[in-house]
Amino acid sequence: MSYQANWDNFMAVARGEQTDRVPVALIVDSPWIPGFMNMNMLDFFLFPDRWLAAHLHVIERFPDLVLVPGFWVEYGMAAEPTAFGTPILWRQDAPPALRHLDLPPDQWANLPRPDPQTDGMMPLVLRRLIDLEQKGGLPDPYRIHIVAARGPLALATHVLGTTPFLEATAMEPEATQAVLDIFTDLVIAFLQAQLDCLREPQGILLLDDIMGMLSPRAFKRIALPLLQRIFGAFDGLVKFYHNDTPCPHLLPHLSEAGFDVFNFSHTMDIGEVQAALGPQIALMGNVAPLAVLVNSTPEQVEADARACIEKTGGKGLILSAGGGASTGMPAAHVDALLRAVQ
Repeated sequence: MSYQANWDNFMAVARGEQTDRVPVALIVDSPWIPGFMNMNMLDFFLFPDRWLAAHLHVIERFPDLVLVPGFWVEYGMAAEPTAFGTPILWRQDAPPALRHLDLPPDQWANLPRPDPQTDGMMPLVLRRLIDLEQKGGLPDPYRIHIVAARGPLALATHVLGTTPFLEATAMEPEATQAVLDIFTDLVIAFLQAQLDCLREPQGILLLDDIMGMLSPRAFKRIALPLLQRIFGAFDGLVKFYHNDTPCPHLLPHLSEAGFDVFNFSHTMDIGEVQAALGPQIALMGNVAPLAVLVNSTPEQVEADARACIEKTGGKGLILSAGGGASTGMPAAHVDALLRAVQ
């Protein structure tokens, strides 16, 4: 199939349509591509021509694989948190790490409300998107159709620290609500600013693993309204939600969130997830990204992939990892994933 035919097939399943072929897609970003290309991580971020050449090489090497979101302009987790003053630790062989702010909950409501056009590393993302999409940086027939952002709880842990934030969800509900309102506004604004750079926008990808750490009661009180608010802001686009923290306890409530495609933990049985969420939500998974796609054999990859197809009947399925592409995943294992749908 051609690049465009693969993409159209992938988006058809994401929209809830039935197709003759199960698409294969992977969430691919800086943890995997530089290692696969034997690139210095700083070079990957610093030199746009090398960054683009790496993406094009991956697409040419795996022509039947869809990369999600595709030509992802990102700086690890740093784009949004840097708008709040979060320091970055740059590394030669891994995506940048973040040092959270040491800020007590009674000061969280005073955090700034950043502008994606001016604050942190978000303006660099937007400028790169404009160069790729509007200034001829991407060769035909390629387009960027999906944009991505970290979810509000993920941002909270990057900016404020995981333990302080999760403790505050129970002990400081007013501070938690106030800061999550700030983060949610930024998520929506950053997604919209990215969409405005595209020629043919089709979807958004929201990544928030922290929501899987909440109890059902806390999820309904804290997280579900935020998901509904974010996904509700982008009517007409396909909404992808990534949360690979094991969260079977949240399945009764996730169908209310408003997303179309769910990428989830490999520890959750894909048949049970499909039964719980219903046919209106496509599933993107569910081969183990590290234990299988990195550390097993091509035969095991293909067997686990075929098991996903069998459990779902191939309906509403985008065959993928149960999470993002892990560092060290070899080409032979991607080939095996692709063979499973042939």
